[in-house]
Amino acid sequence: MTVSSPFPFVRPACAAALAALLAAAPAAFAAAPPLLQPARLIAAAPDDANNAARVLAARRYASFWNSGDPDLARAALAPDFVDRTLPPGRIQGLAGALQASRTMRAAVPDLRCEIQQMIVAGDRVVVHLRFRGRFDGRFGTVEGSGQAVDFIATDIYRIAEDRINENWHLEDNLGLMRQLGLVAPAG
Repeated sequence: MTVSSPFPFVRPACAAALAALLAAAPAAFAAAPPLLQPARLIAAAPDDANNAARVLAARRYASFWNSGDPDLARAALAPDFVDRTLPPGRIQGLAGALQASRTMRAAVPDLRCEIQQMIVAGDRVVVHLRFRGRFDGRFGTVEGSGQAVDFIATDIYRIAEDRINENWHLEDNLGLMRQLGLVAPAG
């Protein structure tokens, strides 16, 4: 019995492999979550190609924080990326961002990020981010008990050649530490 191949120009052994690859392709593409959208985008010319590329880099980086997907950080950050407000103990560059994400996800496995505002001006993008989740993991020596975590961060990115080259950021670390039980509540 002869089986007709959907790829008559390809050898039967290769045709089977090609068919399997094509059948798996939609699942591979479907696995990638969509990039986060800013709730509010403020840009003088949002449809300008340069601004669109800057917005894309910022969306990729926020989506990295939302998902923990290191490929998104690699796509967003320049090879010589510099964190200008590097916290003590964090290494510089892409490796530092990946390590920070792993640390946060170990403490808050369901960590989610949303872009509340994004402002584009020249080669700078400012993002106001909100993070939420449950402290079900471990942060240093402290074990979580499922308490809610909800804190904000504001980042300023300098973008060149469609990637983030520099970042200045400020997080509500005091609020986060209180929520994690590492600092006593105020008052």
